[in-house]
Amino acid sequence: MLSQNDLKQIAAKGITEEQINVQLEEFKTGFPFLKLEAAAAVDNGIIAPDEQEKEQMIAAWNAYKADGKKIVKFVPASGAASRMFKDMFAFLSADYDVPTTDFEKKYFDNITRFAFYGELNDACVKNEGKDIPALIAEGNYKAVVANMLEAKGLNYGQLPKGMLLFHQYPEGPRTPMEEHLVEGALYAASNGEANVHFTVSHEHLDFFEKKVADKKDIYAGKYGVKYNISFSEQKPSTDTVAANADNTPFRNDDGSLLFRPGGHGALIENLNEIDADVVFIKNIDNVVPDRLKQETVDYKQVIAGILVTLQKKAFAYLEKLDSGAYSHDDLVEMVRFVQRDLCCRKADIKELEDAELVIYLRKKLNRPMRVCGVVKNVGEPGGGPFLTYNQDGTVSLQILESSQIDKSNAEYQKMFTEGTHFNPVDLVCAVKDYKGQPFDLPKYVDKSTGFISSKSKGGKELKALELPGLWNGAMSDWSTVFVEVPLATFNPVKTVNDLLREQHQ
Repeated sequence: MLSQNDLKQIAAKGITEEQINVQLEEFKTGFPFLKLEAAAAVDNGIIAPDEQEKEQMIAAWNAYKADGKKIVKFVPASGAASRMFKDMFAFLSADYDVPTTDFEKKYFDNITRFAFYGELNDACVKNEGKDIPALIAEGNYKAVVANMLEAKGLNYGQLPKGMLLFHQYPEGPRTPMEEHLVEGALYAASNGEANVHFTVSHEHLDFFEKKVADKKDIYAGKYGVKYNISFSEQKPSTDTVAANADNTPFRNDDGSLLFRPGGHGALIENLNEIDADVVFIKNIDNVVPDRLKQETVDYKQVIAGILVTLQKKAFAYLEKLDSGAYSHDDLVEMVRFVQRDLCCRKADIKELEDAELVIYLRKKLNRPMRVCGVVKNVGEPGGGPFLTYNQDGTVSLQILESSQIDKSNAEYQKMFTEGTHFNPVDLVCAVKDYKGQPFDLPKYVDKSTGFISSKSKGGKELKALELPGLWNGAMSDWSTVFVEVPLATFNPVKTVNDLLREQHQ
C-alpha cells in the first residue's frame, strides 16, 4: 500500500512506517468509548474551597514561589483567527450588501466598541480614501469588512488569534498575547522572572516573535519582572495521515500522502520539553482586561497552592516508601490519600498484600500531577469532568469530550447532559518527580483515546485522525484533581462579536 516515495515522505517527517500502519488501522477500528462511573460534582471529585481554604492555598503558593522554583506559563497559541470571522466572511460573499443577519447588525451597530476600531479606521482611510462612518453612510459595509479581514487591511482573517486587538486601554489596545504576559507577571513569576512559552504555527512564528519583542519591555517595566519568552511549533512527527472513506491513505493530486496536524494533543511533545517545576496551561483567547483580572489571579494561585500542597504530601510518602521505614498503618494512610485527595480508586485494594500495595502506591504517587479549574455548566461547548474507568481497572478523574462518550448508552448520555461542570482549560501541572527529575510525559498518554472526524480537501471527503487531546487522553495517566473556579475566570472569544461582551469591554 505504501510506495518508496511514501516511505521517503514519511521518514522526512520523522514518522515511522509502523506508526502510519497503526494510524490506518485506527481508521478501521475506531476508538473505544470510555467506561464512566459518574459525572464529577462538588463532593464527588470536585473541590469547592471556602474562603479560609483559599487563603491557605494562596499562602502555600507564595511560599512555593519564594523557594526558587521554576514556573512556566504555557499558552497554546497556534490557532488562526479565521473561525472567529466565519460570519463576516459569509457577509463578504453574500448576495446582499447591507447587514442582514442579527450577527452582522450587531457587529456594525457596535463597531466603535471594538479595540481594533482605530486601526481598522486608519486602514479604511488608507485603502478607500474614506473613514468608517463615511463608508457606512454610503452603504459600503463590505469595504469595512474587507479591510478587517484581508491582507490590504488588518489581515485578521489570516492572523493568529493571539495577535488581534482584544481590549482597549487609555494607553492603547492590547492583544491576548500581551494579556498573557501580564498574567505571567501577576501569578507565575518567581525570583523576579516570568517565563512564558507560546506554541505557534510555523507561518506565524516570525510575526509572533517580533510582536513579543516590541511589547515585552513595556510590561517588564510596568510589573518589575524580567521576561523569558520562548516559542515552539507543533512537530511534523505528530502529524497524522488522512484516509479515504474505505480507510486507504488519502492522496494529494500529485499522489503524495496527505498529512494533517494531530490536534492539540500533539502539544504533549512541546510540553515535555519545557524545563519547569510547575506549568500553567491556559488557552490564548481566555483573557480579560485588567479591571477583571484579580479574580483570575486569585484562583490561579488557589489551584497552584492545591497542586503544590498535594505534591508535597505525595513526595513525603514516596520518600517514606524509599526508606523502608513504614508500617501497614502508613500504607493505609497513603491509600486514603490516593483515594480521597487524588480521587483514584481501586475496587480490590483491600485484597492486596503489603508488598503489592507498595508497588501500586509507587505507581500512583510517582506520576505527573495536574489541578484543573472547572466552572459551572452554562451550556458552553467543551469537555466535562468525569470519573472514568482506566485500563488498569482503577477509577480516576478525567476530562472527556462528547465524542468519547457512547450516546447510545442512556445512562452515560444522562451523565453528560446533566453534568454540573465543564472544562475551561485552566490547568496547573507538576511535571517533575520527587527526585527532581522531569517525567517523560508521552509515557502517560492513553493512545486509545484519539478522535476521528470528517473533513474535506479539494471537494473530496476524507477522514482525519486527531491524537488524544492535550488535557484529555494525553494526560490520562496523571494524578488529576478538579477545583471549582468562578465562571468569571472563563471568557473565551469564539466569534468577533464575543469581544462585545461586558467582560471584554
